Amino acid sequence: MDGVVERVDFPNKGIIRTEEGMVTVKNTIPGQSIRFVISKKRSGRAEGRLLEILEPSHLESRAPVCDLFPDCGGCTWQTMPYEEQLRLKADQVRRLLESKTEWSIFEGIHPSPKEFAYRNKMEFSFGDAYKDGPLCLGLHKRSSHYDVLTASGCQLVHPDMTAILTAALSFFQERRIPYYHKMTHEGILRHLLLRRSEKSGDLLACLVTTGVLGEQDGLEDFETVLHRYAERLMSLNLEGRIVGILHMRNDSVADIVQSEETTILYGQDYFYETLLGLRFKITPFSFFQTNSSGAEVLYSIARQYVEERSIGQAPVIFDLYSGTGTIAQMLAPVAKKVIGVEIVEEAVEAARVNARMNDLDNCTFLAGDVLKVLDTIPERPDFIVLDPPRDGVHPKALQKIIAYSAPCILYISCKPTSLARDLEVLLANGYREERMCCVDMFPQTTSVETIVLLSNRKIKPDSHVRLSLDMEDYYRFADQRK
Repeated sequence: MDGVVERVDFPNKGIIRTEEGMVTVKNTIPGQSIRFVISKKRSGRAEGRLLEILEPSHLESRAPVCDLFPDCGGCTWQTMPYEEQLRLKADQVRRLLESKTEWSIFEGIHPSPKEFAYRNKMEFSFGDAYKDGPLCLGLHKRSSHYDVLTASGCQLVHPDMTAILTAALSFFQERRIPYYHKMTHEGILRHLLLRRSEKSGDLLACLVTTGVLGEQDGLEDFETVLHRYAERLMSLNLEGRIVGILHMRNDSVADIVQSEETTILYGQDYFYETLLGLRFKITPFSFFQTNSSGAEVLYSIARQYVEERSIGQAPVIFDLYSGTGTIAQMLAPVAKKVIGVEIVEEAVEAARVNARMNDLDNCTFLAGDVLKVLDTIPERPDFIVLDPPRDGVHPKALQKIIAYSAPCILYISCKPTSLARDLEVLLANGYREERMCCVDMFPQTTSVETIVLLSNRKIKPDSHVRLSLDMEDYYRFADQRK
């Protein structure tokens, strides 16, 4: 079928009107004329798969900046000017939440300080672009679990990351070392994990392979290969510096980046990143926002919301789903005490290390399930900060959070649909929205962060300063920035 995309709902769902009803087609832009095929139809709803873009949208006024577009599928909005991307994201969140919220509180969308080269972490896969093709290293082709495209022109990463990817790929191509085949479970090369500090330029390069090393016919001793690989990377002329080269063994059949055993080939397995004057130790699997400069915008707004809502008193804050304690430590300067709860023990230990390094003695971090740990905390919170995984807060945990009757809740969400579901429950249980905004942490993509400040209707709010900036103010700012 052919049709015109009327609008795009979060997450990336294009809506097309046909004679048979409305059809949802992903990876589209409002105004595009497309050809698609109906792939699913049930309960009066139809879903389609994009076959071809017949005519571009009026919003697409610039040429693609990446040579993998549109096959990669990672940056579906790169043909739109950044200001149009901001408008579209704000409009998606508005339409999703306006039926549940008092929309006059919306304070617009904050742009990312960097439109390109903002990612501080990338997980590249080894594979081939077609069956039995040459070795590739990069990102999966759109809608494919097997085809891999070499990401030597990815515009979301710093050139140093591209240089490391290119060097690693050529090194293993020269030696004809096979990649790990997910169907047959044979081969060696699996992933290349890269992390970079925005402030210092320090880099970690982590090669992930299977444990079946040196047993392939015709291959030189793999331990020797690894050391020569490290020497190749260290010979690169980079803007920053590689502080650690690691080899990780992973024999799991699951296609995820993990390590069963890690060997340091060169240097160390960490570097430090600085956000808003605080230092954080970053290891290969540390929980950390992938856009460091954008994270500073996000955390500054979170701290502003808490500080302006708490004039005259230093609040006790519960930071639930605290990860490595980044948000907790950002809020510590304006808090009496911050208690973080996180289910991943390694993340909790990292949070404690970072808090000691930053001389923050009013932060406490507890390991365990939020649902269970809340019963063990004697303090009562003035603020509850929620920054849950993409699926939102577990319904049972949300009811326990509501039972605290905390004066304020600050909800930070990376998935507006999960936020909308949880907001509906919070509003039905006595909370009201005070402030709301979006922060664009992922330019060129469909993702966006949303921050909502809620107060308990049963508690009379203290007087506090409110900043009210409408959408046009932010669009005007974006135009000036351009």
